Amino acid sequence: MSKPDDAGSSERQHTAAAESEHPMEWDEAPNNRKPASDRQTISEREEKDDARKIVTGESKYTADYAKHFPDLAAGSVLRSDIAHGRVTEIDASAAEEMEGVYAVVTPDSEEVPDKPYTSSGQPYPEPSPWDLHVLRREVNYVGDPIAAVAAVDGDTADRATRAIEVSYEEEEGVFDTAAATNPDAPQIHDPDNIENHQPGADYERNIESHIEGEIGDVAGAFEAAADSDDRIVTETEWELPYQSHCVPEPHTTIAHRDEDARYHLITSTQVPYHTRRQLSHLFDVPIRDIRVSKPRIGAGFGAKQSMLIEPITIALMEAAGRPVKLETTRREQFYALRSRRPARVRMRSVVTDEGDVEALDLSAVTNSGAYGPHGMTVGSSVGSKPLPLYTHAPNIRFEATAVHTNLPVAGAIRGYGAPQGHFALEGHMDEVAHELDMDPLELRARNRIEEGDIDDASGVLSGGEHTRRIRSCGLGECIDRGKEAIGWDEVEQPDEEHLHRACGVALTAQKSGVAGDELGAAHIKMNEDGSFILQTGAVDIGPGADTAMAQIAGEVLGAPPEDVLVQPSDTDVSPFDYGAYASSTTYVTGQAVKKAAEKARTQLLEFAAKLLDEPPETLEARDGAVHAERTGESVTLEEVGYGSIYGDDERAQVMGEASHSTDESPPPFGAQFVDVTVDDRTGEFEIHDLVYAVDCGVAINPDLVEGQIEGALHMSYELAVSSGYSFDEDGTPETLGFRDYGMPTADDQPPIESIIVETHEPTGPFGAKSVAEIPVNGVPPALSNAIRNAVDVRVSDLPITAEKIEAKLDTADEAAD
Repeated sequence: MSKPDDAGSSERQHTAAAESEHPMEWDEAPNNRKPASDRQTISEREEKDDARKIVTGESKYTADYAKHFPDLAAGSVLRSDIAHGRVTEIDASAAEEMEGVYAVVTPDSEEVPDKPYTSSGQPYPEPSPWDLHVLRREVNYVGDPIAAVAAVDGDTADRATRAIEVSYEEEEGVFDTAAATNPDAPQIHDPDNIENHQPGADYERNIESHIEGEIGDVAGAFEAAADSDDRIVTETEWELPYQSHCVPEPHTTIAHRDEDARYHLITSTQVPYHTRRQLSHLFDVPIRDIRVSKPRIGAGFGAKQSMLIEPITIALMEAAGRPVKLETTRREQFYALRSRRPARVRMRSVVTDEGDVEALDLSAVTNSGAYGPHGMTVGSSVGSKPLPLYTHAPNIRFEATAVHTNLPVAGAIRGYGAPQGHFALEGHMDEVAHELDMDPLELRARNRIEEGDIDDASGVLSGGEHTRRIRSCGLGECIDRGKEAIGWDEVEQPDEEHLHRACGVALTAQKSGVAGDELGAAHIKMNEDGSFILQTGAVDIGPGADTAMAQIAGEVLGAPPEDVLVQPSDTDVSPFDYGAYASSTTYVTGQAVKKAAEKARTQLLEFAAKLLDEPPETLEARDGAVHAERTGESVTLEEVGYGSIYGDDERAQVMGEASHSTDESPPPFGAQFVDVTVDDRTGEFEIHDLVYAVDCGVAINPDLVEGQIEGALHMSYELAVSSGYSFDEDGTPETLGFRDYGMPTADDQPPIESIIVETHEPTGPFGAKSVAEIPVNGVPPALSNAIRNAVDVRVSDLPITAEKIEAKLDTADEAAD
């Protein structure tokens, strides 16, 4: 990568203190860095441990546990059918008199807590406002829960729910962020009813949060550019819609009291421990009296990072005096639960004629919908995740405003703000390249982040608190290999004059957990036969985290992964874990597993030393046995297992436990390439190939990494081209199922080529970083860039459709005439 000659103006100068605080060297355990030839279980393409169970139907999800409760009641929720107003009366008499109805609960029921809380599954104290109530008289979107029913079966519960009569005092709604911040707009929330206000909150203008930060002097850079002949100023605007998680398994919870009268929830959640803590707060129940069990989860993607139906299920269980199962419908999944938040993003930049970025200014307005879970934190991610790609820029400014409207509630979803930011930033970089008549890859090469850099941009909102050293970065190789795979320099134009083919690119970055705000723990014990039981509080939501944890433990213990049984998360028996979000499981929990396994390995070698009559430090665990370096003799792990538990001289179970937290959050990097042909008569386009090259450190399991890439690229492609949500003029949702939503099917999905670029991240387990979210960031900007390169029109508002391209082509033709 070429660097500008004038380091003082284009590369931020770092103090000796910053260099000392973020050293390049890391105190890495000697066994953490293994050449590929010495690896036993990591980097192997192990079959996902639950793959066969899933495809044969043997996996057990929450709803499958219903058969364990013969007196189980079915739950159903009555939701608001107006977007804004107040419930003045609830007449549940007809529902209560129906045969088979066990209970009806309303906001006035004694079983329903009246405390404010947040649904966001985040650490304590939650960085989201407490603006929700379990059931609500103040309704702020079509979908707010008002009442709920428990009945003998689902049909009866649904009929009873429909029999409840609700009277409203309806108020004017507001459905656009620009209109919502007008001082004359209807006010959605009373600030006196909100606890845990966020920075910059202004509820009189429906602003949930406003945050901003700056490095250098952005205004000065733009002022200087205005008087300069060798700098260009570029301004662009971008818009993104709602996106559904489209989880196969809807939110489902079973609540009952166990034999000790404790609350026990079997629930499809990504955050068992956070859910337990939040329920304790709501119901005034000690944490010790709440148990949350997580069975197999039919995908989460962030949807199940929110506590959405668990409180209602408990209230119904208490009112009915029996276990209750509450399972949401597909309609509820689309309009009543959570989604990716819409955003409008403005980008401005100052760039020299030679292509050196002098200033970046990113301003985002996100639509939180009716309530505020994750509003500030997602908004901050719109800039803090993509801007580090160009951290060399000496002047960077970022501001984000989260705004309330009377539309569905946004929450956590794969990427967590980064797709919105990448669409704007990477589309903007291509516009700059066009203005400079420069290859977009050359522009990026001059300015992109590199290994060894001190990245200030990730801490632009924190005054440098989250500044970090980049100790691993394979972005250059990602670009080179992706460029070759897509045929960047070898694009052949179709014979038909109306068809135009081109490639587009977008760089991507993410994080590995939340720096300074994560905790994972693990416990492992050895059985007599040399197998192991591994317990973590982490949640495998589908990508194969349990398999990766088994591989990490197996690498330390010399055991095959199939001999490491990973137990599902259960707050009664599993060690603590913040849960499955923020791409943290492999990086954070994986390190806890590695530490716990190393403690068990120490004991393992001590027992093996007695059997082999050799010092422990001369022994090596591999291939299911412990080997003596001097004699070449070995004992199997099974022999050690029996000897440790039933031995004559000393008996103890081999086991280890450990926790891991860190202030580090190393970014994975990637390069997304798209090859597209566009018809200039109709705007129709065909994607020939999606190539994604990713640096996720050491791939613990390449098959699982490729699976993550393919799944995330489908989600990213969906964001780029699907129809999103639509509403009528009163805020009533019109998108109520997959058919309305227009999610691409397998037949619609363009070909995908996954490329893994290995680097070594010294702070991660065996050099691993995250990979779960980063591939979701790249398709919208890369596709928009490819279309711009093909037919010279820009689609800057998602989804990208043939109609939009055709309209812009027509406008361009009219301007030319």
